[in-house]
Amino acid sequence: MANITAADVNKLRKQTGAGMMDCKKALQEAEGDFDKAVDVLRKQGQKVAAKRADREATEGCVLAGATADNSFGAVVSLNCETDFVAKNDSFIALTQKILDKALETKAASTEALLKESIDGMTIEDKLTEQTGVIGEKLEIGGYEVLEAAFVATYIHAGNKLAAIVGMNEEAEEAGRNVAMQAAAMNPVSLSRDGVSQEIIDRELEVGKDLARQEGKPEAMLDKIAEGRLNKFFKESTLLEQDYIRDGKLSITKYLDSVKKGLTVTDFKRVGLGV
Repeated sequence: MANITAADVNKLRKQTGAGMMDCKKALQEAEGDFDKAVDVLRKQGQKVAAKRADREATEGCVLAGATADNSFGAVVSLNCETDFVAKNDSFIALTQKILDKALETKAASTEALLKESIDGMTIEDKLTEQTGVIGEKLEIGGYEVLEAAFVATYIHAGNKLAAIVGMNEEAEEAGRNVAMQAAAMNPVSLSRDGVSQEIIDRELEVGKDLARQEGKPEAMLDKIAEGRLNKFFKESTLLEQDYIRDGKLSITKYLDSVKKGLTVTDFKRVGLGV
């Protein structure tokens, strides 16, 4: 039987986040071999993950960030089962570590991100390991990235919702304000040009049905539906939405008031249950 010291146990605990007794048992099973003990804990996590695979992970932490030159941004949601875990400092720190890796590697997709490494293992394996430590299902619930001349970010209080926006030039305060708008108002696209024909057709049909139910003449239905479609564009596309801090301005007019020609090139939004 290998001599397992308190220092060994503490070292393993700091690296994995597992409980002291779990770390001691893992080291004993691995006969003092540190790397094997990590594998023991990981396998325990796999067993827990398999048992909880069908559970819903609807809570979590959503964070957004940008690279030092603000040319690349990412927003990531690390999901868990309970709000208690989501608010834990170590869980938030793990989410930040994953986001930092995303910004470092510029991973283009969730699948690519899961293959990146933190703490000597892939993020996918890290989530499995932490599932065993925490006892809840963990997964990347949302991941979005964008590149632009300038990327601004916004994280809503409570870490449940975040957004990133790409700007055509540097504009930190305006960019953050527009990112907050995107997070709060959940636009379907950047502009009306980005709205799919399927959505347009559906809105026109709904507009006609409503007008018909209101007793409007059949000959007027198309014109009424077009008017309601324009109202939909104003409410649901980012550049046409009323600016939440000044309802007299659209987002486009707000940006023009900051600097002529300033605009948004893209946006991404990730939220929990919203």
